[in-house]
Amino acid sequence: MAMNFKIFQLKSKSSVHLTLDGDFDGTSAHELINTLKACGPDVDQVFINTNRLKSVHPFGQVVLFRNLSGACGRCRNLVFIGNHGRRLSRPWIQ
Repeated sequence: MAMNFKIFQLKSKSSVHLTLDGDFDGTSAHELINTLKACGPDVDQVFINTNRLKSVHPFGQVVLFRNLSGACGRCRNLVFIGNHGRRLSRPWIQ
């Protein structure tokens, strides 16, 4: 479990901006999924900034990928940005 992982959240009218900080592992993936599920029905777009991640563990990628479809049903548009954005949006990309 990555003890240094945090999610910073900023919500505007119809979008949420999440900044991931620390190491991204399986537990971090579940925390992100739960945060996405908690987004209200008024949220149309979620931006996930990955620039502050120190590392992305392969297991975290798999956990996120396997659970992302259930969490994304609550928002119409999920956008990964930053240095690790591609790795988290498509876990098979190294």
